[in-house]
Amino acid sequence: MDYTDILYSEKDGAATITINRPQVYNAFRPKTCLELIDAFLKAGWNKDIGVIVLTGAGPKAFCTGGDQSDHNDGGYGDGGVRGTIGMPLEELHTVIRDVPKPVIAKVRGYAIGGGNVLATLCDLTLASDNAIFGQVGPKMGSVDPGFGTAYLARVIGEKKAREFWYMCRRYTAQQAFEMGLVNAVVPDDKLDSEVAAWCAELVERSPTAIAIAKRSFNADSDSIRGIGGLGLQALRLYYDTAESKEGVNALNEKRKPEFRKHMK
Repeated sequence: MDYTDILYSEKDGAATITINRPQVYNAFRPKTCLELIDAFLKAGWNKDIGVIVLTGAGPKAFCTGGDQSDHNDGGYGDGGVRGTIGMPLEELHTVIRDVPKPVIAKVRGYAIGGGNVLATLCDLTLASDNAIFGQVGPKMGSVDPGFGTAYLARVIGEKKAREFWYMCRRYTAQQAFEMGLVNAVVPDDKLDSEVAAWCAELVERSPTAIAIAKRSFNADSDSIRGIGGLGLQALRLYYDTAESKEGVNALNEKRKPEFRKHMK
């Protein structure tokens, strides 16, 4: 696959996958998801690769979720992609969990919405001190009914996860570290070297032992995959409602959304 939305590189046993859409704060569209899936499969089954790094281009954002300009009446424009919501998010989440290599999220700037979900799903998350985490779904007429909710609760606790989704607040890198969402926070100019140091350690570890450990960790939460599949089917129906569309309409019209007037 020729990549247009991402960058892919390999160095010293580490593969780096970069979402390369800084003009939209590294928001993803269906094509981005397909390229990410391809890159994760490429790195995940390469015996010369011991660790995968997922990051975003530029200093402003790791990823800010789905590209709102790519919406249509059925959710996201699918660009020929047969995803539940016009975007293969289930497949992207699955491949991050299923590749037998540790995946590190290298977070600069915003990790918001679907970007926060990606950072949560990665095995490890290292953040710049300028990183900002949070959810926006209920503010935008959306939600992640699978790993983004249930697995987040496993990571940071159910009370805090509910706060994330219900309140749609933003949290600093230090706050994310204190709640267990982030493994380490370093000054922005040290982030690249810190991630490289973690990668160098991981490459020295037994790849088979790590693969077994990852499968074992995943086994405990794999039921969320089925919950997410059901939830995304419901989400597709929700995206067809005026209530959901109100979020994007309000954003485009630069006004406060009025969800309740569209409830049935």
